[in-house]
Amino acid sequence: MPSSSETAVMPQTQESNSHMKIDKNGIEETVDAILNKYYMKKSSLISILLDIQSEYNYLPKHALIMISNKLNIRLIEIYTVATFYTVFSLKPRGKFTINVCVGTACHVRGGRMIVDNIQKELKIDIGDTTEDMLFTLETVRCLGACALGPVMVINGEYYGQLTTKKADAVLQSYKAQEAGA
Repeated sequence: MPSSSETAVMPQTQESNSHMKIDKNGIEETVDAILNKYYMKKSSLISILLDIQSEYNYLPKHALIMISNKLNIRLIEIYTVATFYTVFSLKPRGKFTINVCVGTACHVRGGRMIVDNIQKELKIDIGDTTEDMLFTLETVRCLGACALGPVMVINGEYYGQLTTKKADAVLQSYKAQEAGA
C-alpha cells in the first residue's frame, strides 16, 4: 500500500475506470522480470521505464511504486524522470497513437483543422484516449515532413497532404481493421 506521500506525488489517472482494471500480479511478474533484466541497477531506470512503457503502453502507478520499493529510489525521483521525457505516459493510451503536426508549415496548410476534426470524430481532447482504448490523440510541433503538410503519424505510419476528408478515411480504415480483427 503506498504511503500518503506516494499518493500525493502520483496524479489521478484513468486506471480506476472499470474498463481499465489491471492485473497487479501480472504487473508484479512483468516488473520483476524487467528489473532482473537490468540487474536491479538504479542507473538503468530509463531503460526499465521504457520496457514497462513498451509492455503496457503507459507507466502503471503500481509499477512505479514497485520500482521505487525494489530499487530504493524515491517515488518522486521516478515521477520526475517519467514526466520529463515525453515518450512516457502516466495515463493509459490507446492501441493507436495519433500525432498531428501543428508546427508552422502544417499549421498554415490546415493542421489545426485536422486536429479539430479528429477531436470531433473521436469525441476526445488532445492528450486523451477514446473510451474503447483504440485511439490517443496528441499534437507535436514538427514531424520532419514539412513538405507533406499537414501530416499525422499513427503508430509510426505517416499520412501527408491531409484534408479533413483524408484524415477521416484514415481513421475509418483503422476502425475497420479493428472491427475485422
